[in-house]
Amino acid sequence: MYQFLVSFTVRPEHRDDFVRAARRTARDSLANEPGSRRFEVIADAENPDLFYLNEVYADLDAFDTHARGPYFAAFFAEAGAYAEGPTWLMRGNLVGDDAA
Repeated sequence: MYQFLVSFTVRPEHRDDFVRAARRTARDSLANEPGSRRFEVIADAENPDLFYLNEVYADLDAFDTHARGPYFAAFFAEAGAYAEGPTWLMRGNLVGDDAA
């Protein structure tokens, strides 16, 4: 499995907008992209303007399909107006995963 963790810094007045957009992307991706396995929206424990997206895909091809898809594009069209990122914190394949 291909996994990654990214962060976004969001303008304070748009925190709710970011969460709403990210959760919509998670819901739609998991429901409609067969290779999407997990998509978590996480608020930082110390910085209220910092959010993480923790995502898991069947493999790199499944992530590439997601990245070319409508949910990814819609998220960045909206969030790009008020969030800085993504900053890649981790990406790679699960060790011992035969699909990698």
